[in-house]
Amino acid sequence: MKPVRNSAKAIIMEDQKILLTVNKDDEGLFYLCPGGGQEHSESLRQAVVRECLEEIGEEVEVQDLVYIREYIGRNHNDGDSGMHQVEFYFECDLVSPNPTFEHVSVPDEHQVGVEWMEIKRLDEIRFYPSELGKRIKNKDKSRHYLGDVN
Repeated sequence: MKPVRNSAKAIIMEDQKILLTVNKDDEGLFYLCPGGGQEHSESLRQAVVRECLEEIGEEVEVQDLVYIREYIGRNHNDGDSGMHQVEFYFECDLVSPNPTFEHVSVPDEHQVGVEWMEIKRLDEIRFYPSELGKRIKNKDKSRHYLGDVN
């Protein structure tokens, strides 16, 4: 049995757009908030800063924790049935006023790019977790535990 994995994610929004990583699998493109696994002896805030440097090539300033999501693989038909991940979503701001996203150093396995996506389109694309997309699109700023959703 695999251990439960913590993941720190960034919600970066500007001008009615959200910054996402673009990923590709057998079904086509899908989109995620930048971020990833917490390393030993690393705080969640440190993890989201490191992961953003790796995946979008930009430094972020971490703000408030706004959502927590669990993903228990055996409850979903789309991934690793042995996976159990707890994701912590933080509001973040880009440090650079003119980000280029050219210095991606360690993209995720399926990552093919970085894109500003119009928030109003979140329900038109394959964005995970879709429940988070609904909350962001509806400007739901209250703090939420999303549960085991995909």
